[in-house]
Amino acid sequence: MSLAPRLDLRQSQSLVMTPQLQQAIKLLALSNLEIEAVIAEEVEKNPLLETSAPVEDAPVAAAAAAEAPREEPAGADELVMAGEAAGEALDVDIATERFDDGPSDFAGAGAGASGEAIDFDSFADTSESLADVLLAQAGTLLADADLFIAQHLIDQIDEAGYLRADLIDVAMRLGVPLARVERVLAVIHTFEPSGVGARDLAECLAIQAKEADRYDPCMARLLDHLDLVARGELARLKRICGVDDEDMADMIRELRHYDPKPGCRYGGEASIAVTPDLYVTRAAAGWNIEINGATLPRVLVNRRYYNELSHGPQDRSSKAWLSDRLASANWLVKALDQRQRTIVKVATEIVKQQEAFFLHGVAHLKPLTLAKVAEAIEMHESTVSRVTSNKYLSCARGLFELKYFFTSAIQAADGGDAVSAEAVKSAIRALIQAEGDQILSDDTLVEMLNAKGFGIARRTVAKYREAMGIGSSVQRRRARALAGG
Repeated sequence: MSLAPRLDLRQSQSLVMTPQLQQAIKLLALSNLEIEAVIAEEVEKNPLLETSAPVEDAPVAAAAAAEAPREEPAGADELVMAGEAAGEALDVDIATERFDDGPSDFAGAGAGASGEAIDFDSFADTSESLADVLLAQAGTLLADADLFIAQHLIDQIDEAGYLRADLIDVAMRLGVPLARVERVLAVIHTFEPSGVGARDLAECLAIQAKEADRYDPCMARLLDHLDLVARGELARLKRICGVDDEDMADMIRELRHYDPKPGCRYGGEASIAVTPDLYVTRAAAGWNIEINGATLPRVLVNRRYYNELSHGPQDRSSKAWLSDRLASANWLVKALDQRQRTIVKVATEIVKQQEAFFLHGVAHLKPLTLAKVAEAIEMHESTVSRVTSNKYLSCARGLFELKYFFTSAIQAADGGDAVSAEAVKSAIRALIQAEGDQILSDDTLVEMLNAKGFGIARRTVAKYREAMGIGSSVQRRRARALAGG
């Protein structure tokens, strides 16, 4: 065996992800609102990029699913698989494209008389947080060391209004007697909202009962046995509390008026409306699918500025930097354009596969997988997954996440076509809502669903029912009894 040094030539293959390809993949998974932040960041870094207001008369629209699809440039999936370099793909001549008016053209229809759009954020809740409300009350009732203790306790109160700290630990940490901490906490228990600062549900309800002057020995025993209330064991509760049917019904009604999470009325985050990324509308010959152009600023390459810089005095490094900026700007514009085309292409296939849903509702939703859509449009399954992430579709039936249309299959009882799991859930929900006084067990639901043509097992019914937040027949019967009491 020779130990002398020598040179060897070896061939190997590897997939190299260029920064441009990584950016194209990242753009696919972002929603329109997230794309805005990416564009703003790129414009700040690249002087050759500039933005303008969304072009309302030029949405990227797709023909109806029933029409023959036109030939489109290679999608982002093909770019990843082929490993093409920056500037060699996603090249689309926008000037040759034909655009039609669509729903997004009217996104600014809510403008006021001055021509400016209504600022809906001004209607958002600007109330103080729970901590602010409690600290303001503590400042008026306490002082010096007691105020310091109160501030420390308030810091340990969660958003629901419960104290999440052990009083002994607090006393040791602050170096004060436990009795003093308990006395300060008793003052906090008098603050608004009523029930704040409680350490458990029973104490929270007891504070509210005391404020309503309804905290008597019977109510105290009832609050000590909330587990029996949850289980609906009214007969046992009447014996423990020493009351009759009328008094028990009155106590239960009183409990139902108390707030188990008093802190939630303060400091809640402002509601954020979901903005659709796509619009689907009925057309004479099928469906129109278009990107919501009102949420996408138009990105342009400032070639005039590039010409000014390129014809000016510059050294080799400056020239290389300028060329790199131009290539990066061109790539971003093309990648954004192809992103829109890829999203529309995937959405068009979804509408084609789920046309019965758009026509007749959720009961007609069909089983659908990412692989089936990917195969139909000749893209990779991972690309379809990225496209359907964080994207919402607006249609006549409401606003839906694209992931909503991908559901598992339930085999039909009569051997016919499989049905969507969402359709089964919808049927379960409708049966339970219409059950009336006769509470339906899971076994009864199975029989009724089988009669409708759904071949489904009892454990599946239970799983779907729990996923929808619907209690069992026993829980629903107890809730009905409590409500009637």
